[in-house]
Amino acid sequence: MTPPRVPRADAVRNRQKIVDAAREQIALHGPGVGMDEIAAAAGVAVGTLYRHFPNKTDLVTGVIAEYLQGVATEAEAAVERLASGSRPLDEITGFLERVVEASAADRAVKSAALALGADPVDEAAVSRTVDALTVLIRAGQSDGDIHPDVTIDDFYLLFSTAPTDRPAPVRARWLILFLSGFTTRARDADN
Repeated sequence: MTPPRVPRADAVRNRQKIVDAAREQIALHGPGVGMDEIAAAAGVAVGTLYRHFPNKTDLVTGVIAEYLQGVATEAEAAVERLASGSRPLDEITGFLERVVEASAADRAVKSAALALGADPVDEAAVSRTVDALTVLIRAGQSDGDIHPDVTIDDFYLLFSTAPTDRPAPVRARWLILFLSGFTTRARDADN
């Protein structure tokens, strides 16, 4: 069996430029933005865009897949820092802050995915995230910072309520309230 062909470096760069431009253009102009406009913003020919993504649904799915892979990478990096001695609660808090902000930035793309009927689930990335977040939760429970009955499902349930359509101060306040339900420490009165 022939091993899969490794993409050329310029093809990888072009694909990344297209994904970045799609994210930006959809955020600026909504899901109706044309493939021609996305190609122009990426600085590539329309044919190059279509070679990577035959239609807009595939393009939006690619953008969401990159987001999910980024979340998985963030979670795994938090576990690595945990292994180097950082506190589980600090890593959970930092992870959630970064993911909420990334979700706010990609909110328009997720809306486009729904409008186009895209199914952007990247099972491998979701599995990586679940595995890493489970390690963080268990470490936080072992430290006594996270309630012993908290599960990964609780995080996903409440995370799905993040106010990604609201300004950053509202998102920060939401995170404080969110964490107070999961942690054993009292909430700071100033927050």
